[in-house]
Amino acid sequence: MKKILILLTLAITFTACKDSKKSLEDTNNVAAKQTVPIQLFVFDGGTVQVNALEIFSEDDLYKGESKTFADMFFVIKHPEGNLLWDAGLSERFIGRAPFTTPNGAFTLSRQKGLDEQLKTIGLTTEDFKYIALSHTHFDHSGSASKLSHATWLVQQSEYDFVTSEVQQKEAPDNYNAIKDLKNIKKINGDFDVFNDGKVIIKSTPGHTPGHQSLFLELEQEGPILLTGDLYHFEENRSNKIVPSFNHSSENTKQSMEVFETFAENKKAKVIIQHSIKDFNSLNHAPEPIQ
Repeated sequence: MKKILILLTLAITFTACKDSKKSLEDTNNVAAKQTVPIQLFVFDGGTVQVNALEIFSEDDLYKGESKTFADMFFVIKHPEGNLLWDAGLSERFIGRAPFTTPNGAFTLSRQKGLDEQLKTIGLTTEDFKYIALSHTHFDHSGSASKLSHATWLVQQSEYDFVTSEVQQKEAPDNYNAIKDLKNIKKINGDFDVFNDGKVIIKSTPGHTPGHQSLFLELEQEGPILLTGDLYHFEENRSNKIVPSFNHSSENTKQSMEVFETFAENKKAKVIIQHSIKDFNSLNHAPEPIQ
């Protein structure tokens, strides 16, 4: 009996030590993840020459004017996984002369693809847990199909919109860019991607039914807000100008109010994704913002 008690004591002690070691390892792993800073990388998704700038207002404000837009997309490195935010223009424009749309409104060009740019930071398309698009217009979803294995974080309303029969018929390029994304997480409203308050998708409908923006809490740079197409250039933001082709002018204006209140409360730096000025001001990849 005494021998049995000794063996039981040893077994309990061994198990307790093993559990204690595992608990310590888990604690160390959590601590290690917490010390790894979130990194933001900015990439070039092409150039959009707007030949009819008047469509970016609800009147003739910009009649006869043109403007060059950047087309940024972003990689967010987080200890719990990588996120691709937006995906630029279609890669079929690479190596070709600039393409003007049939209506003459836009001239499009792209110099570098997703794979080439990810390589500069040591990543491949297989290294992503998530993909999220601010919205499903062609200039934000061009390389999206390359992340078909990743989980697509999309507003329910945006998913219903882009997959509708009307959109498949009237805007097939928008639908074809996302049709291979099969791992889908449909969301409704704001969404904390990694459940730590550091990477938050903000619902900002209006430009499209399920348009969204992205909030980041970076260690050194501080809070950042990526606009998607809530705004296209600085004057759009300062004067709250709504493009004529937005899905809902009313929802856009409401989203602008929500966005600005949130930005002010967070004291966030706002990045307008089509702004040449903002694109040139950022530290471009392979250097991260963190």
